[in-house]
Amino acid sequence: MQVTPYGVRGSVAAPGPATARYGGNTSCVRVTGPDGAVLALDAGTGIRLLGLDLPPGLRRVDVLLTHLHMDHIIGLGFFRPLFDPAMEVHIWGPASATLSLEARLRRYLAPPLFPVRLRDVPSRLELHHTGRECFTIGAFTIRTARVCHPGPTVGYRIETKQASLAYLPDHEPALGARRFPLDAEWTSGFELAQDVDLLLHDAQYTRKEYPAYVGWGHSTIHDALAFAGLAGVKHLVPFHHDPGRDDAALDAAMNAAIDDMSPKFTVTPAAEGHTFELG
Repeated sequence: MQVTPYGVRGSVAAPGPATARYGGNTSCVRVTGPDGAVLALDAGTGIRLLGLDLPPGLRRVDVLLTHLHMDHIIGLGFFRPLFDPAMEVHIWGPASATLSLEARLRRYLAPPLFPVRLRDVPSRLELHHTGRECFTIGAFTIRTARVCHPGPTVGYRIETKQASLAYLPDHEPALGARRFPLDAEWTSGFELAQDVDLLLHDAQYTRKEYPAYVGWGHSTIHDALAFAGLAGVKHLVPFHHDPGRDDAALDAAMNAAIDDMSPKFTVTPAAEGHTFELG
């Protein structure tokens, strides 16, 4: 399994030297299976570049949406496979209590927000709701579960016979937990992340910043490290970086949290184009 972030920010950062190493695109990760199947995790601005990098001859791509906040779907209308009649595009994501996934996406892919309607894209498009079920795509076995973030939001656990990945880009595990990070049973997302080889997890705030944003659905860097330790992950990739932090500030915040927590697992902050080989 090959995992490559194409967008790592919580919302669009100003392009330029401040985001030169980590990047300024919003959430999108490419996962390539041993059989060549390709998943796009979320459709932030990074999915435009992902669509340009797909291998020649690929005829199917699956887009797995965690939720429909704008920073996670804003790139969908610029995803080249949607406009290729030879491509089969499957979009997976949560419905709301009152609207289907299709009805929710139609609100974005339609005037006045976008000139092309969802119903008019020329690819062979199929939409699928995610709940708590398992499903397979090529060599991938995928499990979803609702996680702690405003609105209908899911996380994903993606496995092959050789490796496992959990993706929880917008997640506030400390909210609602009885004794975070001591009680796995009461911690959102634990079942998805338990013992995975690689965890991509929300790490937007510092401890000092967090009190002003409790309930917004995002994690501190310290809590991301604590969650990864509780779940027994092998490698944590802090994700969904604050768009106001440049490379130097992000390095400083990450290093301070790692020094405080002394994790017993590898920690690599997510950066655009940094590929992880699993299995």
